[in-house]
Amino acid sequence: MAVTVSRSGGIAGMTRRWAVQSQSAEDAAQWRALVEACPWDECDSARPTGADRFAWSVRATLPDASRHADLTEDQASGPWRTLIDAVREAAAG
Repeated sequence: MAVTVSRSGGIAGMTRRWAVQSQSAEDAAQWRALVEACPWDECDSARPTGADRFAWSVRATLPDASRHADLTEDQASGPWRTLIDAVREAAAG
């Protein structure tokens, strides 16, 4: 299982990416729980509203499915924020 998070926008308009790949069955189960907690079917293509706002792209590749969501900063809350923060923290080492 792999999860990739990209953040674009902001004052500099740069894109940053963070990615994780599960290393064990236990690790994959933890990532799957975070991925499945997100409301993937409730997302539509999002564009940031307002100058210098961030836009998030979240991709998850599971053994049985692939998921993708584009989120505004306002949408990146709740389970999305939990997943985004977990990926960023894990990628930081």
